[in-house]
Amino acid sequence: MEAEYSVGTYRELEQKFLKTALHRPMQIKRYETGTELQYDLTGVAQANRASVRLVIDKFVGGGFAGQVYRVKVLDIQSESGQIAGIEPGKLLAMKILIPPSSCSNLFRNVIYRIGFQGAFQLQVNPAAARSGAIWQKFIRRGAKIRFGDEKSVVDIHATFVDGSMGSCGELSEWIDGRTWRLEVDPHLDLLKQWRKGRPVDSDRLGSPEYRTKYEFMHSFVNLLHEIGAHEFARQYEWTTWKSQPNCLKRSQTEGSPTTGLVAVDFRAGLALLPFLPMSPGDFKLIWNGVKRGSLVQFDRGSINKLEQFIAAHPAEFAGTETMLEELKTSEQVYRNSVPDITHNHVRLLYSSRLWSTMFTSLVNGWKVRNLVSRPCQEKLLGNKALIILFNILGAVPFFGRFIRRVWGQPYWRKHYREIITNLDYFRRAIRGKAIEKIIGWYRAGRIVDKRAMKLAGQVWRCSYHGPLSLLPVGLHRCLTDWQYARQRLDYLAFRPIRLYFNEELRIQWLKDMVAEGKKKHILTEDDSNIILSQVNEPFIQKYLKSLAVHICTLPVTQVVSVLIAAIYVLTHPEMPRAEAYAIGVGIIALFQVIPISPGSMVRGLYVLFLVIKEKNFKDYNIAVFLGFFKYIGYLAFPIQMAYHYPAMARFMAAHWATEAVHIVPVFGERGALLEHWIYSLFYNLPLTIRRKMNERSEIRAAMKPRLWHVPLCAIFGTGIFWIANSIYFKKFDRLASLREIWLPAIIVPAICGAAVTLGAAGTKMWKRVMAGTVCGAAIAILETILFVGLGYSGDMPAGAIAVNCIWKVFVFAIISTIGVLLTELKLPGRKTG
Repeated sequence: MEAEYSVGTYRELEQKFLKTALHRPMQIKRYETGTELQYDLTGVAQANRASVRLVIDKFVGGGFAGQVYRVKVLDIQSESGQIAGIEPGKLLAMKILIPPSSCSNLFRNVIYRIGFQGAFQLQVNPAAARSGAIWQKFIRRGAKIRFGDEKSVVDIHATFVDGSMGSCGELSEWIDGRTWRLEVDPHLDLLKQWRKGRPVDSDRLGSPEYRTKYEFMHSFVNLLHEIGAHEFARQYEWTTWKSQPNCLKRSQTEGSPTTGLVAVDFRAGLALLPFLPMSPGDFKLIWNGVKRGSLVQFDRGSINKLEQFIAAHPAEFAGTETMLEELKTSEQVYRNSVPDITHNHVRLLYSSRLWSTMFTSLVNGWKVRNLVSRPCQEKLLGNKALIILFNILGAVPFFGRFIRRVWGQPYWRKHYREIITNLDYFRRAIRGKAIEKIIGWYRAGRIVDKRAMKLAGQVWRCSYHGPLSLLPVGLHRCLTDWQYARQRLDYLAFRPIRLYFNEELRIQWLKDMVAEGKKKHILTEDDSNIILSQVNEPFIQKYLKSLAVHICTLPVTQVVSVLIAAIYVLTHPEMPRAEAYAIGVGIIALFQVIPISPGSMVRGLYVLFLVIKEKNFKDYNIAVFLGFFKYIGYLAFPIQMAYHYPAMARFMAAHWATEAVHIVPVFGERGALLEHWIYSLFYNLPLTIRRKMNERSEIRAAMKPRLWHVPLCAIFGTGIFWIANSIYFKKFDRLASLREIWLPAIIVPAICGAAVTLGAAGTKMWKRVMAGTVCGAAIAILETILFVGLGYSGDMPAGAIAVNCIWKVFVFAIISTIGVLLTELKLPGRKTG
């Protein structure tokens, strides 16, 4: 979608809106590259004022807290002294504290209003923006004490109000950096011990970037609590799983994985409500907040604790007296600008100063959001009854919003008057509104540039795009762009087949992935060159063909699940339709969560076919097992390639695993902990397992093979089942089915499989696996023979006994084999401490 987006098309749409000559301004959700802006700034270190002209160099992204741009300073004119860090030609980071997405904005504001009973203060209250910025300055001074360099915290220069978007904003140091690089580490067992604080062999310990960030963020959180910035620490709590991107590594420190970290984000997006934890770490944060007396958390700090910290380090905080006084003033205004019943409590019943600040901040916030003009603002400030009325109207859908617009802004009054009295203006107003919608659809990738321009020329077509815009982006576009729909169908259904048969297409496919990997910084230039030099090797082509087969299996599970659900509904006409459909949906859902699915079975059988056809187990020894499992099976071949082609395997594992995890809302963000965890699970964990298995193989090589204990394990398992079945027979007077003894059916074969591999000494791996499988099957057969021979089967038909035995052979063999494999995975290698 991004490749089809053009700033030029946006400019053309913008010009079409301007040609409508409406009395109201165009609604701005975000700025485009090349847009020039002018702001009145207030410095942070010193509250000097200046006027600055900026140009948007790049839109970086946006979340709940706001939207971030890289901007270039064109000119700055100071009114009362220079603002440090801002000079013509310099690149800065600009953050406007309103999300670019309407849905994100609504959700953020609802959560905040529940917690504090007011509008999102960082957006609408300059005192709140100033407070957060000044806190950041003090945190930066504190970081110099802890880390020896204040550059470990991004510098913030000035705050401002953006009148077009209706939000406060800030200008900060631009950090040229990245989140983290996904590191190959075959020693995850050592990393786990290191996280627990146990002594490890430092020469073998890997993941230096991960460890450096882990230590930095934990130390930084401790510093924030020491300095009194308790709720700012939430932005860097490791266990929230989403804090890691808030800490970047400076590009100029690429040569050293243990230096260059900088904390860049101090603006929370969502309030933390006590009944709505949104990450694993939030449970602990809620409890700690309750202990501090903060039931709802956002960005509150302790001025008293900050003053104590400053007093303990006077040299490092020299010259911050004026800034501290402004922080106290801003904090007082900020905290008294909303009811915030969890902190203000009974003050709401008696404090006239609190209510006066709330009324004043409410009106000032309306001015920041452009809901009222300057004269209207002054009139409201002089009459509390009008403030209350204006506020109540904000809660009334449609009509209340219309009244507030007419009341608050002259251009809205003129706009609506012209709509009612001028038919031509009415048409232009509809056209202008449609163009704003088209811009939003175009930015989201719902329409392409040609269709956007066509819609702008024939706005009546928006009538059917409007309802479809409620659908997911891809579905909306498929339903309105048949060429795109055909391309998607071809890509999903026929491209994998072409990949299998067309060598040139496979090579181009790999080259495209390499180019994308370089763009996303999960592939170095050296690795890129190595991979591209290997694309024509026969072994690589074999793996790429296998990957194409794996892609072909993507829809198998979905097709089978829907087909089985439909058959169930159709074959049960006697069942109430609602119940039948509910079971059908449950069948489809079940297929999505089971570890082995029809698609993974097809994938695994294909790999098994290759093993048998080529009589080559060594080159498929990982893929033949992983292929049978859902989701992880798609990485079977990238992981298999790790030994012969480590650079390519490293890249493909990173590419496939991280692309899959990025669809997860919030936690799937690039650079967040889930991305690293998934990468390690699918790539580093198999390498760690392989390393440990190789180490154990070296140990086993010095031992003699031993399999005489396998019959003993089978007899032991049979004995356990004989006891369990005897108890069942005495109670129910019949042989137990597999379902009725499900717990022993899982535990006993698994224990026997583990015992087989533990006692096998120097026996080769494949023989240990086979021995475990045979042991499980033998338990089922011996148990059945024993009970039939003792007459415990009663009058149970021979056919039923045989079916029961076959099911037990199948299940016990699988579970015993799993017991072997899990035991092999858990056994330690050489001493790691």
